[in-house]
Amino acid sequence: MLPTSPWCPMEGPLTILRFDTYELRPRTRELYKQGIRLKLRPQPFQVLKVLVEREGDIVTREELRELLWSAETFVDFEHGLNTSIKELRGVLSDSASEPRYIETLPKLGYRMIVPVEVDEVPPLLASIGQPGAGAPAGSMGRVVAPGWAPRELGVRRWAMLLGILLVLFAALAGYSQWSRSRVRLQPTGGRLMLAVLPFENLTGDAGQEYLSDGLTEEMIAQLGRLNPGHLGVIARTSVMHYKNNQIPIGQISRELGVQYVLEGSVRRDVDKVRISAQLIQAKDQTHLWAKQYDRELSNLLTLQAEIVQEIANEIQLVIGDPKRIDSTHQASLSREAYEAYDLYLKGRYFWNKRTTQGFQHAIEDFQQAIAKDPTYARGYAGLADSYALMSSYSLAPQNEFMPKARAAAQRAVELDDMLAEAHTSLALIKENYDWDWQTAEKEYRRAIQLDPNYVTGHHWYAEYLAYQGRFNEAFAESDRARQLDPLSLIIATDNGAILYFSRQYDRAIERFRAVLDMEPNFPRAHLLVFAYVQKGLFADALADIEKWRRIEDVPGSWAIQAYVCGRSGQWGEARRALEKLLRLNGRQQMDPAAIALAYVGMDNKDEAFAWLQKAYSEHSNALTTLKVDPIYDPLRGDPRFQELVRRVRLDQ
Repeated sequence: MLPTSPWCPMEGPLTILRFDTYELRPRTRELYKQGIRLKLRPQPFQVLKVLVEREGDIVTREELRELLWSAETFVDFEHGLNTSIKELRGVLSDSASEPRYIETLPKLGYRMIVPVEVDEVPPLLASIGQPGAGAPAGSMGRVVAPGWAPRELGVRRWAMLLGILLVLFAALAGYSQWSRSRVRLQPTGGRLMLAVLPFENLTGDAGQEYLSDGLTEEMIAQLGRLNPGHLGVIARTSVMHYKNNQIPIGQISRELGVQYVLEGSVRRDVDKVRISAQLIQAKDQTHLWAKQYDRELSNLLTLQAEIVQEIANEIQLVIGDPKRIDSTHQASLSREAYEAYDLYLKGRYFWNKRTTQGFQHAIEDFQQAIAKDPTYARGYAGLADSYALMSSYSLAPQNEFMPKARAAAQRAVELDDMLAEAHTSLALIKENYDWDWQTAEKEYRRAIQLDPNYVTGHHWYAEYLAYQGRFNEAFAESDRARQLDPLSLIIATDNGAILYFSRQYDRAIERFRAVLDMEPNFPRAHLLVFAYVQKGLFADALADIEKWRRIEDVPGSWAIQAYVCGRSGQWGEARRALEKLLRLNGRQQMDPAAIALAYVGMDNKDEAFAWLQKAYSEHSNALTTLKVDPIYDPLRGDPRFQELVRRVRLDQ
């Protein structure tokens, strides 16, 4: 009989317990992740073994004490168990507050909450194989030479065993070659969708988040340019919802509508960095590609491009496109360029809040980015977008911010005519400030052609089409934006605005409410007020104004209150709101279109047209909605309104 040491064939099959990407081997007391053995002390291993074997069942603390600490004192048990659970969570990258694997039931015990599969490997295979790095789970990718001799076997039996081994080695080589050719991205009959999850910061220093976040952003940007016709890449604002959250890949796939996921981590040691990345097929969590990189920190941006190209090669095997990533879009390697890029990311974070305070923060960050690198086109595009939206959200006169927005957008285009962000920024200014609809559409189309995965291009082009009354096209573009950024609050909100403009008030209300359920403090979703008014739900509209005002007390809220009170026949309240509005305007001039709104609600057409004329002279972007916004319906039969529509060039 052969000895049953770890180096010898075992009498019975080797049991392997699999959960997620992990393999637990009770007999050898080993834990693997994707073929890599993890360090785990004996006591935590035994705790994990019990939890895995009783997957889905509660294992009480008392049961664990009887099984594993029967000879220990109560104090030793409490300390030992708590330490073991903490170590397990560290090894599994799990969280007590948001568990992915081990759930804590306070004062009771613990439970394994992921499915566990049981495999039994024949004893001969168990003795000669260990999963290798890059091999499929359960394959014998890395062969360990047996360290035992045929002590009780005759010559004939030993020769037979050698023959079996040779056959197995040949089979393994064939399987390895077959698996490499087999494990590829599988097209779904349409456009592939990929999510780049936030790279995990494993440096232990929260101040190094810019490394992991910057890597995530660059992965999204470069992969998005690879082959947009065949591969869609989810935008950063949606994937950042999963930062620091241990959410199963299957759930992420359903929520984002993706077939493939890229995840990874970043470690740093003084002046060196280690980056690990892996590409996963969501439907069965197959690991298609994995690699680890060790580089000098100064070469980080080169490393980003290297990883992207590795993944690109996998994807290109399916889509059949030999095109490589345009190197002109890869980041500069200077330290100044990297710092500018980091400031750009911070600016976009504040810009996406869609508040006046957020825009102010964004402007500061974009200005600092430009100061670091005066040739950084994306910094100018971000600055242009911030100035342009500041005019809308603060209701400040357009002449205060839009000339600055134009100068920044034009500079962005001059620096990089191939940058989609720059053309999108310029398109917004042509639309909102110049009312040059033809040029605006040309710029939007140019941006989408350059980068079909640039979500803001689709988002703003959808609004443009809605203002023209081209609703079928508008919804198509809005749907594309929502596909690329499924969790974006602003895209969902503006989809509600298109529903409102197209007189689908019930659906608009539903969309706005859904956004407010996700984020009650998102100000633009309180456009809900206008849908309420069109449905005659005036009490709901006034209640929502109060909620809006608590979030951001901008002067324009008094214009909306005067409008709602006037429409509902509350003339005294309407006049008081109007007086408050005019006093505020006397202190700090605001967009005349806001005051016109108050007079529209109060059915004072002469005053409404007087303020609309003033809005026209100041190039107010509020006039872009003249053709479709229901608030102007009471004015549409008046020749003065038709003339205004013509002058804003919306009569075509």
